[in-house]
Amino acid sequence: MTSSTAKNLIPNKEWLVKYGNEKIGSISKEKKGYAFLRNGKKISFKNLSEVKSQLGIALFEDNIKKIKTDKEDKNYSIYDYPCKTKPYDPVFNLRNRLPLYVKNLKSKSRYCAGYYLIEFRKGWTKAYCPKLITLQRYPYQGPFKTEEEMKLQLNISNKS
Repeated sequence: MTSSTAKNLIPNKEWLVKYGNEKIGSISKEKKGYAFLRNGKKISFKNLSEVKSQLGIALFEDNIKKIKTDKEDKNYSIYDYPCKTKPYDPVFNLRNRLPLYVKNLKSKSRYCAGYYLIEFRKGWTKAYCPKLITLQRYPYQGPFKTEEEMKLQLNISNKS
């Protein structure tokens, strides 16, 4: 399998393994090492060097670390509410008091900047930058500017 390649699906978590143009399996990061899945069978590895030596596939750990640190260094916000990605077309919805944005210019899905509490069947759940449609479908509290504010409100909501 020396001419195999790995395509990064989820940064630092999951890769699609190809041999030429044919998909042959996937590699995923687990709590203790990595797993190679092919035709329903799983082979476990302790580290990336073991994956490279046995499968001949390098997952480019250096590039993964660079991607991770690039995302951590950038802090985005809309109307003082934090958001996960670079916001495009920011709008403040006055009726619902929600800071809205899209993740790219072609996107049709709107996201809400900030921290929220959303009430699902099992109770209140923490959310960071949820989709607008989620907030339209379920009862929610927020937006909160910090995670601490949200956690404080969650404690209050759980007590009542």
